[in-house]
This record gives sequence, structure tokens and C-alpha cells, in this order.
Amino acid sequence: MREIIFDTETTGLDSRSDRVIEIGGIELFNHFPTGRTIHLFVNPGDRKVHPDALAVHGITDEFLKDKPPFADVVEEILEFFGDAKWIAHNATFDMGFVNAEFARIGLPPILPESVIDTLALARRKHPMGPNSLDALCRRYGIDNSHRTKHGALLDSELLAEVYIEMIGGRQTALGLGVSASSSQAGNNYDADDAVVIALTRPRPLPERLTEDERGAHEALIAKLGAKGIWSKYGTQN
Repeated sequence: MREIIFDTETTGLDSRSDRVIEIGGIELFNHFPTGRTIHLFVNPGDRKVHPDALAVHGITDEFLKDKPPFADVVEEILEFFGDAKWIAHNATFDMGFVNAEFARIGLPPILPESVIDTLALARRKHPMGPNSLDALCRRYGIDNSHRTKHGALLDSELLAEVYIEMIGGRQTALGLGVSASSSQAGNNYDADDAVVIALTRPRPLPERLTEDERGAHEALIAKLGAKGIWSKYGTQN
């Protein structure tokens, strides 16, 4: 199962007029990072970075001047995400901006069933909060001391660690199968609801005892007499 943990940075807070200026993503397969990432800066056209947004991510208008517009990178984004789930913290915000960018160039939106909001997941698991990304890093012992400014790729890397912990930590891929109903549950997915299926061998292992070894074992049991513990279980044929 492919999932993409992603984050965006924007010129401001209003997806109707503000623009995406950075997107970063981390690929997970069966809840483990594959090492594949995406990280793009985007020119927002004539939309300037709001001072409040600048204070959060530090991305300046000057820095963005030579970056490509969203229309020029959208194919790279869509190719990277493919049919994976889109996973973000406060996904309503990020998907609002992504879908607004899609709409500007005539592309259909990403549907809600393809999105997982880790903020909603965190609120279910930790209803007393706080559930910001920084707070969740502290809760799960994830080092975020290098996060002095928000950045799409850095935040995606931290969120990937948080997400893995929230759905059961490293135990989620110990060679057990998870039912399709849990992997296809979209925003309602919670590893606590997963049905774990123990895998069985398609055929028994071949017998490893020789006839001589079996005979010697049966002779030993006979010598022990009726009080021997092996007599309670008999011999296997």
C-alpha cells in the first residue's frame, strides 16, 4: 500500500486568492519510508507572500522569482502521488490549496476518500491534545529541534515519523497481513481497527525425523515406563 505524507507552504491563508509556493512529500510503502521524495518550489505569479506567512516559512518573493509556475510542475506532482493516499496534518488546509491550484488549470480535485488527515487521527487518539505537529513530536519522542522554520519537506519527514507511531509504530509491518477493509478506509482508517491475519504455510514442512530416530525415541519412552511424562502424550505417527 502506497501513501504519500506531504505538506505545503503558501503565500497566505486564503486558498481562493493565495497560492502554493512549496510542496514536499515522502513516499511510504506498507507504512515504511521508501526513500523516494518530492520537493518543489513554485512561483505564485503576481501573488506576494504575506508577512505573517513569511514569518512562518521564511520563503521570500525574491527567492520565488525564478521558480516554475504550478502548471509546469503539476505533472511531476501527479506522477509522484499516483494512486497513493494523500496524507497531511490538517489536510483540509493543504488540500484546499492543492485543489484550488488544480481548478485554476482545469484539473479535477483530489476526492476526500483519497485523503487522510493526521490531525483528525491525532484528535481521536489524544482527545485532550495538544495535537500540533510539534506537540506530537514531543509526545512520541521525535527530535524536531532542527525545525526553526516550517518547510514542506522537513515537515513531511517529521509527520511521516509521527504517522507511523500513531498507527502502531514499527510493529505495523512485522510480516502479518492487514485486512483490505482497514487499508481502504480513507479518513476513517485507524490501525487500532485493523484485522490482523496470521499467515499460514501453503503446505506442511517435510518430516525431518528418520525412521531410525523415530524408533529410538519410541524405545526410550518404553524404558521410562507408565510414569514417564512422554507416555501421557503418546507417540506421533
